[in-house]
Amino acid sequence: MSDPQLEPNKRFTATQRLLTAKQYKQVFTNPVKATSKDFTLLACSNSCNHPRLGLIVAKKNVRFAVDRNRLKRLVRESFRHQQSLLPAIDCVILARRGSSERSNQVLFGQLEALWEKIAKRCAGS
Repeated sequence: MSDPQLEPNKRFTATQRLLTAKQYKQVFTNPVKATSKDFTLLACSNSCNHPRLGLIVAKKNVRFAVDRNRLKRLVRESFRHQQSLLPAIDCVILARRGSSERSNQVLFGQLEALWEKIAKRCAGS
């Protein structure tokens, strides 16, 4: 069911996700990094014409499933809003220990700063 409030370019479809281990491995081999208190963002250029996102929220760092799911929803929402500003890159976001204890506002602010950092770093290379 489609949401009429979402603009077509603000959706998060399967083409905007990293789906295979090979795609994740490509990001981990030679990444451009950006970090914040609660997240590490790794990125590398891709051959698509749009950015793609992968998420890693380890049980070791975020114990409860409800907290892991909240973080993933928050990151996807942030990516959805910022994707038009990003170059054609593959991004992997790793949640750090303690990130589930922060408010959504704080996390969203950190993510916006990370998107800006990575866009500048990847545009320069």
